[in-house]
This record gives sequence, C-alpha cells and structure tokens, in this order.
Amino acid sequence: MSLDQKGLVDELKIQWKRLWRERIDDKVRAEGIAVDDYNQLFIDKGTIIHATRDFKALNFKEILEQYEILNAERYTPSDPYVGGWTKFVKNNINNQQPKRKKLAELYAEEKKEKQQLKKNGRGWLHI
Repeated sequence: MSLDQKGLVDELKIQWKRLWRERIDDKVRAEGIAVDDYNQLFIDKGTIIHATRDFKALNFKEILEQYEILNAERYTPSDPYVGGWTKFVKNNINNQQPKRKKLAELYAEEKKEKQQLKKNGRGWLHI
C-alpha cells in the first residue's frame, strides 16, 4: 500500500470522527444530523447520519471503497455478528463456565448434616 493511500485514509478517519462528534441530535425525531459539509465523505450539511427507523446507516468501509482503497476492511473494525473478538468470546470463553462448575463439584467439601431443630423448628416459643 502506498503512502498516499495511508495519508488519505488518515484524513478520512479524522473527518469521520469529526462528523460524529459535531452532529446535532434531534431528540424529537430521534435522529442525528450533520452540521457541516464533509466533501471528502460525500456528506452535505443537514444530511441525516443516524436514525432509529427505516434508515441505512453510514458505513466508513463503503466510503473507502468509493476511493478505491485496497484492503478497505483492514481499516474498519469487523462486524461483531460476522466475526471478531465479541463472537470469539461468546463461542469459546463463555462456553467454559460449565466446566468450572463440574470441577467445583468434584472438589467441594462434604456438607455437614444439620442438627435436629429444637421444638420441631418452632423455636423456644411455648404455644
């Protein structure tokens, strides 16, 4: 990869972070709106960048592909549903907990028998 592409990706990342940091959150319509023109990201002022219903979210990877950057997936975090650290933890690490329980049962101390209760468990009250 050439240094020109790396420099371009760095500039785009700065613009991308600025876009999300400086957005206006409209709480009535539940959407985020761009404050400025971001020509490098192909986003105009007033463009909805985040919404809750019927909205296709902005994707940094698609912007990199429009610039024809090689290996665009290298600069974006992987989707947790496709793969990545979250999926690895769910599939491999969280599945180890039942093994711990079995080991704990093997090495558990023997439980002592409880003593017989006085007055059949009613305590010292005389009825």
